[in-house]
Parts: sequence; structure tokens; C-alpha cells
Amino acid sequence: MAGVALAAGEAASMLTAGRRRWQSLRRHPLFWAGSSVLVLLALFSFLGPVVYPQSPIATHIADSLAPPGGAFPLGADVLGRNELARLMVGGQGFLLVGFVSALFAAALGVLMGLVAGFSGGWPDRLLMWFTDTVLGIPQLVPLFLVVVLFRPNDGTMIAVLGLTGWPLVARLVRGDVLSAREREYVESARSGGATPERIMRRHLLPNVMGTVVVAASGQVSTTLLVLATASFLGYGLPPPYPNWAGMVAASRQYLYDNSWWLLWLPGGLFVLLQLSVNFLADALRQAFDPKNRRGMA
Repeated sequence: MAGVALAAGEAASMLTAGRRRWQSLRRHPLFWAGSSVLVLLALFSFLGPVVYPQSPIATHIADSLAPPGGAFPLGADVLGRNELARLMVGGQGFLLVGFVSALFAAALGVLMGLVAGFSGGWPDRLLMWFTDTVLGIPQLVPLFLVVVLFRPNDGTMIAVLGLTGWPLVARLVRGDVLSAREREYVESARSGGATPERIMRRHLLPNVMGTVVVAASGQVSTTLLVLATASFLGYGLPPPYPNWAGMVAASRQYLYDNSWWLLWLPGGLFVLLQLSVNFLADALRQAFDPKNRRGMA
């Protein structure tokens, strides 16, 4: 009975903490700024092609570098491709790969951190050695390798970025689990005959979700930068379908031809995307980190 009472009390405490965090988050201006811009960019990228069904790869050589206006609301590139259509499609890869790979990395990190922190001993040492090894490899290296050896697509990008982006989440989760596993309600669950899997799933995982949310939001920002760098260097998704960083890279040779829309539009959209993710990450960090919540009261 004591174990049941402790579990019920812990569940009520976590529910109350969750409500406080959500209330703090709703009062944070960066949360609304970041989420609003992110929603607008998602609508532009995924709903835009439905509203404006123009091909992003159809070429019209006679309209090469056409300025914004008329049949090309945001201009055309050197091959006469519709820049508005390319901007819409170009955002899909960043949003899809960035967020899905971050969720994948967060899930892997949670699993590794839970097992390492709860098990202790040699499993903990082995998993942390593996975590440090992966953490020491720059994400661009395996990404370049996969792009060179295989045909890149959204799936391979998500797999590579997810499989190389989890170590930080794992380390943070492990630290929280090492602290939480010694608490009274965990000991009561152990003495009540609960299996390790049940303890991790029902008692430890809810206590580390704040850490997971903060780490995952930061991972999205890092993933977007890695993906943009790879795309700028020509190791992103293959042509002819565009992405914002690849469009910026292709526009460099036309900077002095007064074709400003080729650089500033995709570059500006990526900056807005990165800012919105950073704003959300900062708001989440302040809402879920007890050291920062004082400033949000």
C-alpha cells in the first residue's frame, strides 16, 4: 500500500509540475514568436504547392534570371525555373529531415540513457564509452560518407542524422536517471516486485521528459545547421529538387548580376527557420529547467 501511495503521489506531483511548465511556456513571448513562424513556414512549404501548383524543376530558358513579377512572382533562376515554387518545395526537406531526425535521435538517446543510468556497473561504462565515441565523430563526416556511397534521400538523411545525434540526449537522460533511481518511490517499486522495464517506463521516464524535450529542441537546431552545411557544400539531397541551402550555394555566382532574389529569399527563409527553432528551444529550456523558471514566474 505504501508503494501505491508513493506512486500516486509522484504521479500527482508530475501532473502539477507539467501544468506549471505549460503555464510558464504560454506566458513566454519567444514560445509564441517561434511557434508562429514555424507554423507559417510549414504552411508555406507543404500547403503552398497545393495552392500554387507550379513545377519547381520545369525550365524556361527564355526567362532566365527573370525578376519578380508577372508569371514569376518571386523571379526565376538561371534556368528559368520558378523561384516561388522552388522555395516552397525547398523547405520541405529541412522541416521533414530536421524534425524527424531529431525525434529519432531523442528516442535513441532516451533508451541509451535510461538503460545506462538504471543498470549502472559495466553496462553503464560500456554504453557511456560508446556514447563518447559517437559524440567525438562530427555529424558531417558520416553524412558525407553516406552521400558519396549511396544515393541520398530524406530517409538516408534522417537515419544518419538520427544515428549520430543521440549522444547528448543520452548523457543528459543518464544524469537524471542516476539521481532519480535512488528515490523512495523507485525503491518501493523494486521491493514490490516491479520489473526493470516497468520501473524505467512507469517511474523513471516521466521524470526525465523535461530533459528530453529541452535536448530534442536543441537537437533540431543543430541538425538544421548540419543539413544546411552539407547541402551548401553539395552533399545534401540530390538535384533537381531544391533545398534552401543548395539554392543559396547556386546563387553565389550571380551575386553581382543584380539577381538579389536568388540569395536573399532562400537565405532569409532559412534564417527565419533557425530563429524560430532557437526561440522555441530557449522558451522550452526556461520552462523545463528549474534554474531558469524563476524568471518566468
